[in-house]
Amino acid sequence: MNNNRPKWMLALAFASLSISQAWAQDYQYSLDECINIAYEKNLTIQRSELDLKVSEVTKNQSHLERLPDFNMGASYGVSWGRSIDPTTNNFTTQKNNSSNINGRSNLTVFNGMQIHNSIKQAEVNYAASEADLEKAKNDVGMNVATLYLNVIFNQELLANAEYQLNSTNQQLDRTKKMVDAGALPVTNLLDLQAQSASNEVNVINAENSYNLAILNLKQSLLIPSGDPFEIEVPELELQPSETALMTPDEIYKTSEGVMPEIESAELRIVEAELNYKISKGAYSPTLSVSAGFKTIYSSVANRPRDIYDGTVPDTVPIGYLPSTGEKVVSDVNVPNVVDTEDSFPVGEQFKENMEKNVGLNLTIPIFNKLRTRADVQRSMLSKYRAEVASQEVRNQLRQNIETAYNDMVAASKTHTANQKQVEALEEAFRVIENQFNLGAVNFVDYQVANNNLYMAKSDLVRAKFDFIFKQKILDFYLGKPITL
Repeated sequence: MNNNRPKWMLALAFASLSISQAWAQDYQYSLDECINIAYEKNLTIQRSELDLKVSEVTKNQSHLERLPDFNMGASYGVSWGRSIDPTTNNFTTQKNNSSNINGRSNLTVFNGMQIHNSIKQAEVNYAASEADLEKAKNDVGMNVATLYLNVIFNQELLANAEYQLNSTNQQLDRTKKMVDAGALPVTNLLDLQAQSASNEVNVINAENSYNLAILNLKQSLLIPSGDPFEIEVPELELQPSETALMTPDEIYKTSEGVMPEIESAELRIVEAELNYKISKGAYSPTLSVSAGFKTIYSSVANRPRDIYDGTVPDTVPIGYLPSTGEKVVSDVNVPNVVDTEDSFPVGEQFKENMEKNVGLNLTIPIFNKLRTRADVQRSMLSKYRAEVASQEVRNQLRQNIETAYNDMVAASKTHTANQKQVEALEEAFRVIENQFNLGAVNFVDYQVANNNLYMAKSDLVRAKFDFIFKQKILDFYLGKPITL
């Protein structure tokens, strides 16, 4: 270690380290930040994003089906013995090395509108995939908001348990002083010590519930459990909402136009209808235009060749006289060989052997073992299935809204009743606590009043958050962003 390092540098390093550690420990995540983290890390969303990219590739490729295709091929072979020279179609017994190059293009002119409907189907599928991705984000965002709210709920329960423990400990201190002074019996002190221990158990249970709520939220964000994590606690107040002034039917009608699952279900019906049209298109004839070329090469043709220039007179034997054996000759014209070429090169063979063709092709389906009929029936059933699935989505959405609305109304009434109960029990506990300090009531009455107040406050917190959560669910169904 360099002991000559200036002290101010060491102080600055320690200060920077302390600041970074304090920021890492004290930084609080807001709900929006938690939702954004979930959007980035959630595997369901990543799977939906990949499905969307696959749909995009399919959509782009479907548009290219209108273009002609073009393919080329080549082959090379060696033959021995008696075979046919592909360049002359003559028999040869020489070893022959041959090759060919060919290309072909085909353009579909009409095939029962299958290409057109396939393009529309791919575009509809892409739009449905976008809605599915939005649905996945909504589900993840709502789940994170639920877990986030659960953390705040358990944090308030923990604060309530700690408040009860502190209140009991303060009473324990006063009682201990009075017992030491001989003003109260020692049994009062022992009873309060037992009550303090019971309150400590409540605090421990509340801490465990809070830690579990934090763990659940961190797991949903794929944050390791050992990493420091704190959330930002907003001021949650019960305020009148326009949602409470609406009926479930009004909320549902609004939700139909904003919920991505409804849009996706409707698009799946359109996609199934287009698939039905594609299947029916197989009944129609297919008209296409094709063009191609082909050329060949043979090593047999690649040999010396004589070049001829007309004919020249010549005398050739035509037989013998039987009596004397004398040769009989005749004057004939024979080809005049003026030169000899060394070879027939590859390039020249490919050029001279080039074949080109253009064609118009018509395919009329007559009988294909009823495959087209079966495809049409399956596509029709798929359309019915998509319609049923769409109705299921709508029914589920309506039921969720009705349930959330009824829960919100019930939570509002419960919260009002709990609030009155807490106010009454606080006043009752204040009176009993004063009487207990004066020795006018026994510990059992004090303990009952204390526990009743603790339970009432816990119920009030539970009703408060239940009301807030149900209200946020209905706001979400109205298309409002997920906020606290």
